[in-house]
Amino acid sequence: MNANVLKKKIATRLKRKKRIRAKVSGCAERPRVSVFRSNKYFYAQAIDDVSGRTLAACDGAKMELKANREDAKKLAVAFAASLKDKKISKIVFDNNGYGYHGVVASFADELRNNSIEF
Repeated sequence: MNANVLKKKIATRLKRKKRIRAKVSGCAERPRVSVFRSNKYFYAQAIDDVSGRTLAACDGAKMELKANREDAKKLAVAFAASLKDKKISKIVFDNNGYGYHGVVASFADELRNNSIEF
């Protein structure tokens, strides 16, 4: 990929991310779940924006899960279990500037299937 095209692609995702973050915020009762996907792995974390703390996190690299739909579903099951351990059942979903399809949508749907409300 051309360097200029790559810079523009990253810049447009960061613009989308800023627009989303201006509208979405989490608290201790209803944390913001932010996702990050690279070409190899998928990550998610629940953040309390009021105190600036991470309440729960799930790392696809440590679990040796790739960034595909099936592995995102497995990661969502593990993440939902860690949220339930912390007695969190309602969240605010932050797709972090990524399109809501593919891996991100599979992760979100599996969270809903594990009784985590958006």
